[in-house]
Amino acid sequence: MKLNSPFSRRAILRGGTAAFALTAPIGIGPRFLNIRTALAADALAPGMIGGPTGFDGAQRYQYGPDSPEGRAIEAVKVMKGAGKATKIVAMMSEVAIGQLTKPFPAGAPTVKDLWEKETGITLELVSVPSDAVFTKALQDIATKEGAFDIYVTEWNRLGDLAESNGIQNLDEFRTKYKPEWDDPERGYVGGAQGVSLLNEYRGSAYGVSLDGDFQCWVYRKDLFEDDKERQAFKAKYGYELDYPKTWKQLDEAAAFFHRPDQGLLGCTDLRNQAWGYPNWYQRFVSSAAPNQFLFDDDGTPLINSKQGINAAKEYVDTLAYHSPDAISWGWPEQYGNMTKGGAAMTCAFSNMPKFIDNPANADSVVKGKLNTSFSPGREIDGALIRRSVLWFSITATVSNQSKNTELAYLFLQWLGSSRIFTWMIANPAGYGFDPFQLANMTDPLVAEMYHDYHLKTIRETIKRSVPTINFAGATALHNALDENLLGALTKSKTPEEAMADTEREWKRIIRKLGEDRFVEAVRANKAAWPTLTDPIA
Repeated sequence: MKLNSPFSRRAILRGGTAAFALTAPIGIGPRFLNIRTALAADALAPGMIGGPTGFDGAQRYQYGPDSPEGRAIEAVKVMKGAGKATKIVAMMSEVAIGQLTKPFPAGAPTVKDLWEKETGITLELVSVPSDAVFTKALQDIATKEGAFDIYVTEWNRLGDLAESNGIQNLDEFRTKYKPEWDDPERGYVGGAQGVSLLNEYRGSAYGVSLDGDFQCWVYRKDLFEDDKERQAFKAKYGYELDYPKTWKQLDEAAAFFHRPDQGLLGCTDLRNQAWGYPNWYQRFVSSAAPNQFLFDDDGTPLINSKQGINAAKEYVDTLAYHSPDAISWGWPEQYGNMTKGGAAMTCAFSNMPKFIDNPANADSVVKGKLNTSFSPGREIDGALIRRSVLWFSITATVSNQSKNTELAYLFLQWLGSSRIFTWMIANPAGYGFDPFQLANMTDPLVAEMYHDYHLKTIRETIKRSVPTINFAGATALHNALDENLLGALTKSKTPEEAMADTEREWKRIIRKLGEDRFVEAVRANKAAWPTLTDPIA
């Protein structure tokens, strides 16, 4: 069965009007934002050498010479002056390209125009359908066409691209130009662990993250705070109704609110192919303290275990409080349902409140009624283990066929550093990039889009998130898991059989990949896993 890309055009079309929740806000521009847009002087703040101008607050995104953005720009100017650089060609997902090519807020330049003005280097952005970015990159690598300096693909493809020798190891450039990804005030949430999670493969930097696709939980606070609901829940379960801290509490709250005859589903975390298994992941990886790993240090799969079987059983049993069509639901149906107030809870990409809980979405009946939190978990050894996952997520890499890999890297350091990236993700002209840096979490423009309550959730979710598989063979390994979980959901096999069959297929895939390199990747990947636990009380 084919692994469908999360931003497939076909998925949007299948969703029909349900897709409105995501697609409608793209054109809203800044008119709903509570910010001043009076034009500022076209000048930089004292000590700044670059950054956007023309709007109130622009100085937040400006930078001095001793900053990641400044070092990148100054180095590019030297290259340009020496005649070593003229143009960059970057593949860009069609869902994100508007955030570089449309001005925001009023009076601002575009990201693309600012880069070209400051460096004199032409930036050619090639829009590629989101479900074709990885295929397009592999085609460019295999044919040695060299059409791109930069590939922008799903994060889970990082290992496959690195092992194909198609992308550049960025360690040398990282050492030379100091991107400060782990800066304690502005850098990645989680510091070095966050950098390992988002940018590294086998201990080296191969990507520059442009996205934070961490799975976040969204719930109807109007339901959870309703006095009648709270009294009825306590009478039935014997404890106070609140956002669930454990999977058991989530299952009970979802069962309590599941009223399909009233148009209300208990929970709609996805169960369909290609989208659903990150929700199996969350239940599995929270089954040991501080983490239940997918593989042992010798590369042995650990899913055919009581933890894996229990997670699969829960994954199947929880269909009881989902839609009868849950196995075929993708994000268009999920987002559309929540827009109409059709569920008490769900787990989604971090952009759900951005599109559903905003004044511009005329179809939304849940504006002002949502809240978010991080994943439920399990009580183990005196601690509460709550884990979410990073899934999909847009990552930029430098093609080994580029005639100037250093220039391509410098553009990514500039684009992915905290000032330019924060300004870019606040732009509603695309929905490909989401917050993951500390600087993003306190920025007024970003807060207008994502809401203060949700930025706190995103930050705390990242601290508790584990990687899905991103080393070589990720597609094959995920497809095997996906198909066997689907078999369990459709009752063609038991949860026990699903995990046993997945283990057998994973072992075969690992042998084909090469066990030594696979083990090396598994061990290096441990640096990306969090150790944070929560108190039970």
